[in-house]
Amino acid sequence: MSVTPFVPDLLTERIIGAAIEVHRELGPGLLEAIYEECLCSELRDAAIPVARQIMIPVIYKGKRLATSYRADVIVNDQVIVEIKSNEKLIEVHRAQLLTYHLVTGLHTGLLVNFNVPVLSKGVKRVSL
Repeated sequence: MSVTPFVPDLLTERIIGAAIEVHRELGPGLLEAIYEECLCSELRDAAIPVARQIMIPVIYKGKRLATSYRADVIVNDQVIVEIKSNEKLIEVHRAQLLTYHLVTGLHTGLLVNFNVPVLSKGVKRVSL
């Protein structure tokens, strides 16, 4: 993916704006995969590079294992976006995103829970 760096806060603002547009159009209660595809479509329409379902190797005691982590969306090689459609975000979701930060070296992430009446209540920005 060829990228032009964005200021992280500006990029997360644009991602959140795209997520709000998806939520405005679809509302809550759908599967995560639907929100993911629609969010990626919004970002691509805004000429922001995205990669979906990125496999991240698991390294255990210096050995690469056959299993992998899977990040929902990485935007512009800068921001990890973990998409949820749950009743609420819980601490394990934040821990999942922090693990992705550690193994990818990316410092900014968003947890986006689409299963809320107002999307701004379902977005959490996580930084290392």
